[in-house]
Amino acid sequence: MPDNYFARYLPILIHIVLAGGIAGAIVTLSWLIGQRKPTRAKLAPYECGMTPVGDSRQRFSVKFYLVAMLFILFDVEAVFLYPWAVILRDLKAAGQGRFGLAEMMIYIAIVLVGFFYIWKKGALEWGKAEPGDL
Repeated sequence: MPDNYFARYLPILIHIVLAGGIAGAIVTLSWLIGQRKPTRAKLAPYECGMTPVGDSRQRFSVKFYLVAMLFILFDVEAVFLYPWAVILRDLKAAGQGRFGLAEMMIYIAIVLVGFFYIWKKGALEWGKAEPGDL
């Protein structure tokens, strides 16, 4: 073991300094050497190879944001399934397998109640918006 505690972190420090130096050198060299010839085509907004149509500052329906928030919500809830799956074998070995399974079934039931609620409210519908919708 080294005498100095911080000597163990010297390779990490060298790596960070070296990576930062290389990245900075590449950015600086591309700025110094690179050609700057702005053309109308280069200054136009790029949208997946298609010619842009309309104003880029138009309003979007709230449904886009609602679906994004619901995706994040259910994605985070699905992440909680992984730790349970990892310890399930240990729960079975400790004689707590049925308890662990029942616990997860309750959790999934709660998630499904939320899913069916938003489905019933029409939050996942992509059709034309009717008056009085979300």
